[in-house]
Amino acid sequence: MTALHPLRRHGGTAVRSLNPAGWDRMPGFDQGQLRAVGEILTVAAQGPLDERGRLLHDGDLAAQLALSAANFEAVLTAAGMTWPNVAQLRICTTDMDGLLDVLDTLTDHLGEAAAHPPVSLAEVRRLPLVGMAVTLDGLALR
Repeated sequence: MTALHPLRRHGGTAVRSLNPAGWDRMPGFDQGQLRAVGEILTVAAQGPLDERGRLLHDGDLAAQLALSAANFEAVLTAAGMTWPNVAQLRICTTDMDGLLDVLDTLTDHLGEAAAHPPVSLAEVRRLPLVGMAVTLDGLALR
């Protein structure tokens, strides 16, 4: 049985949440969302880098996740969008267990923004810079 929720508005877009299997729903995230599409923003991997492209917070996964989210949000802001516009978010990490331990760093932030996009998590062997443990990429719609 598909859990079909009523339409709501996210960032100016009509959204219907789809959660057919409630047992595997991560708190704060929908399994799927049906949206009417106007403009699509593709966001390349955003990592824990400062404005000069230097890695920050080596060894601190929670801080790396928070800075990656802030960098992702900066791209959204540049497009005139906010977290509720995000239709898909992918998190890549070199340490899945560590990421799961600090994932509330992101879920709390998304909850404060009233956003709960579908999220995919992937563990990778390596990211572009030595010491980089997490990146975020995704799609946003208006």
